[in-house]
Amino acid sequence: MADSKRVLMVVTNHTTITDDHKTGLWLEEFAVPYLLFKEKGYNVKVTSIEGGEVPLDPNSINEKNPDWETAEQELKDTAKLSADDANGFDAIFLPGGHGTMFDFPDNEILLNILQQFAEEGRVIGSVCHGPAGLVNVTYKDGTPLVKGKTVTAFTDEEEIEMELDVHMPFMLESTLRLRGANFVSGEKWTDFSVRDGNLITGQNPQSSKSTADKVVEALENQA
Repeated sequence: MADSKRVLMVVTNHTTITDDHKTGLWLEEFAVPYLLFKEKGYNVKVTSIEGGEVPLDPNSINEKNPDWETAEQELKDTAKLSADDANGFDAIFLPGGHGTMFDFPDNEILLNILQQFAEEGRVIGSVCHGPAGLVNVTYKDGTPLVKGKTVTAFTDEEEIEMELDVHMPFMLESTLRLRGANFVSGEKWTDFSVRDGNLITGQNPQSSKSTADKVVEALENQA
C-alpha cells in the first residue's frame, strides 16, 4: 500500500557562504518533493543536520509559491537527524541549497545512514546541491556510493555562472566525477534528472518535481 511508504527528508542548517552572502535550504527543492510525497499518501519525516528551524536561502524565497506554505511550516521546528533515522524508512531524500555543501559531506550520522540505505538497496534521492551528501558515502567495503553510477547534480557550469564557485569548499560535479560517477547533465537551468536503480538525482531547482517523480516510481516498483 502506498500509505505504508515512509520517506526521510534531510535538509541543511548552514546559513553562510560569505559574510554578505547568506544561504540555506532552497525552498522549491524541499517543498515540491514534500508535497508530492504527501499527495501520494507517504509518511514523511522532516529532519535537519542540527534540528530546529531551517534557514531558507533568501533567493529561493523570492520565487515562493503560495502552495508551498504547508511544506514551509514543516521547517519551523525540525527534528535533529539521528542514528535511529537509518531504520524504518523506504527512501531518503536530500534537497539542496548551497548550505548542503558545508554541513552534508562530513556529517557522520548522515554518512552512516546513507551507507545503510545503500547496503540495503533502499531508495536514495537528491537534487541540485543535495548530492553533496553523497560525495563521501561508501559501501562497507570502501567503494564510493556513486562509483560507476549515473548521476547528476548542480553542474560546475551553473556554479560558475552564479559566481559562487570560488566560495565553495569543493565543486560538486567535479568531485562526483572524482569518486567515479558517470556524471550526466542537461542544459543549464533546465529540468534534468536521472535514475540509476534506486539512486535518483536531479540537476537543479527546475528538476525538483521530476526527481521526486522518479523517487515515487522507484518506491511504487517495490510495492
